[in-house]
Amino acid sequence: MAIPKNIGKYYVREELGRGASSVVYRGYDPFVNRDVAIKVFNPTGFSNNEQRKKFSKLFMTEAAMVGKLNHPHIVNIYDGVVDGEMDYIVMELVEGKALDEHAEVDKLLPIPTVMQLMFKCSSALDYACQQGVIHRDIKPANIMYTPEGEIKIADFGASLIVNMEQTQLAGVGSPAYMSPEQVREDALTHQTDIYSLGVVMYKLLTGRFPFDAENTYALINKILNEPPLNILDIRPEIPPALAAIVHRAMEKDTRRRYSQWSELTADLAACVMQSEPATISIEDSEKYNTLKALAFFADFDDVELWEVLRISQWEKHAKGKVLMQEGDAGNFFLVLAEGSVLVTKMNKMLTTLKKGDCFGEMTYIDQANPQRSATVTASTPVTVINIPASALEQASNNLRLKFNSTFLKILVKRLAFANTRLAYLVS
Repeated sequence: MAIPKNIGKYYVREELGRGASSVVYRGYDPFVNRDVAIKVFNPTGFSNNEQRKKFSKLFMTEAAMVGKLNHPHIVNIYDGVVDGEMDYIVMELVEGKALDEHAEVDKLLPIPTVMQLMFKCSSALDYACQQGVIHRDIKPANIMYTPEGEIKIADFGASLIVNMEQTQLAGVGSPAYMSPEQVREDALTHQTDIYSLGVVMYKLLTGRFPFDAENTYALINKILNEPPLNILDIRPEIPPALAAIVHRAMEKDTRRRYSQWSELTADLAACVMQSEPATISIEDSEKYNTLKALAFFADFDDVELWEVLRISQWEKHAKGKVLMQEGDAGNFFLVLAEGSVLVTKMNKMLTTLKKGDCFGEMTYIDQANPQRSATVTASTPVTVINIPASALEQASNNLRLKFNSTFLKILVKRLAFANTRLAYLVS
């Protein structure tokens, strides 16, 4: 079949892949100057009319996701056209491969890497849940893995959009990753995705499924009635805390399973931190949890926090390290993630800053005067979040507005403190 030159307003560059239900092309959007992936529904791929109707329904569900989910670990859906002539969805082009490549025994990723990836998946699915979306088909083949080591959850065609008038489509999902309630075709909540992610973790850690079965009927029986194989019997070097997380996520009884994504995310982050030597670089899970706990970022939502991670540099310094020097040019500002610092001017102490405080932001706010007005020195060992001014200038409008709003609140507090201090001195 010839590749079309255009699909709607999009130029078509090449075919990326095809299946029974759709063809995916690499395209180009001239209006915003970016490459995109275009998934075109292929009704001729079905000899069975019922199958065609089922996959058409899934395609329409995915098209309904346009603009609904904006998260750094979810494939962004930009546009959708479902008119019966040519049905297609335009989405973010992710350079990488599906994670199922690393779900085989001879191609497993390191255990710490799996923990990091599952932490990000859990965070992304928590965000989707908050938007009223249940994925219903979580599996390694629907998780894209980039050369940079990032992940993007894809294929929301099977999704259930909570609070919308729609019939739950039976038989949706991949049997090996289905929760007991999904197999029974019960009403589903976000806990079905938690179960599926538990199976994904199991498969990525061992290269095996939690249930050995000769056919689908036997598999369903085991999902409903038998406990999974103990993951530690298959791979004893898995940390016991991680094994406990995997098995709790796969509990048949939803009362014993994780009830909220936030619980699973927190346990994964704690497990990562326990397994890391103190000397290695700070992992994204630790950074994310640190940001959420800092007062400076109290008004930032999850998407904005992930963007902060992307544009920032995290540094650890010993006591006595000069972090900023009075009179130097400044092209970055710092947020104190751990420890405390002394601020001095002309060798006279001005104040002490602690965890959650920021400093050096005036050279970003007043770019006409780029010189540092004070010296900042670590009074304890510190961890600082370094945000280059140039990176923030290239960030999203929402993130820049959030930083500007936070800076304004800080300046108001500092002015109020200065006025109080002045009033005390002259009284």
